[in-house]
Amino acid sequence: MAKNTGSSKFRKVDVDQYDEDRYEDDINDAVVEQGPNENEVNSLLQRDKYEEALLHVLQNAPVGSKNQAVKDRAANLAVRVLTSFKGDIDQSIKSLDNRNIDTLMKYIYRGFETPSENSSAILLTWHQKAFAAGGLGSIMRVLTDRKRV
Repeated sequence: MAKNTGSSKFRKVDVDQYDEDRYEDDINDAVVEQGPNENEVNSLLQRDKYEEALLHVLQNAPVGSKNQAVKDRAANLAVRVLTSFKGDIDQSIKSLDNRNIDTLMKYIYRGFETPSENSSAILLTWHQKAFAAGGLGSIMRVLTDRKRV
């Protein structure tokens, strides 16, 4: 038989703090607000350094930014790098770590949202190669991540 202690400590827990509608992502101190430098990416593309341009776009992705204009500009820049890429896609993707592969997948899916002429076919090729490197885990991480590009 349970004791009646008259304790009211359990009533001091604020259960509303665990409400999903009030959830806030952890604040990342190293958030990149400005996104990739467009001038630097353009100069790398003009010098045919496609891998370096891709790496610059992926490493400077404004993932935690709340400014939608910055995210749109970065996404357009990333799609432009992917569509103008000339070289071995497999080798470029194999040189990326898992975090950059996930960011690449985010940009691929973002490129599917706003297709342009022939971009869908190129993005499908990139998706196939990134899926081969990252596997299903990469797709699941991208689709379930709250931080969008």
